[in-house]
Amino acid sequence: MCQINRHISNKNANAADDEKVAALQIQCYQCEEVKHNDCSTPEFIVNCTVNVQDMCQKEVLVREDGVHYRKSCASSGACLIASSGYQQFCTGKLHSVCISCCNTPLCNGPRQKKRPVPSAGPAALPLIAPGLFLISLLALRA
Repeated sequence: MCQINRHISNKNANAADDEKVAALQIQCYQCEEVKHNDCSTPEFIVNCTVNVQDMCQKEVLVREDGVHYRKSCASSGACLIASSGYQQFCTGKLHSVCISCCNTPLCNGPRQKKRPVPSAGPAALPLIAPGLFLISLLALRA
């Protein structure tokens, strides 16, 4: 299921050739001051304003009573200015404020958990020196 909606609009209403332009609309999570990152569920998904709000924004605030989240749609200019302006306050400690911007559907939700790396098997092979690895492959084929 794709989370980007496409809208067709006239490039120029008076143009005789009636050219069409596709406008992208991103979807983001939107909530105010929630704890435990719990606004990343379907009821908090919103359609951002077409051609205006082209990014998702996430604010993480560390307060005395815990970590709070604000999530919203944002324009790229406003989001990037806010995130760089608050960078010095993004310490992870009490009273910390971190603002991040992203431009893919629902990217301001929870981070995806990384898959564990297998302890043996093909993923462990790159740990062998590249030359030895090639020699062992050639030996197996001979």
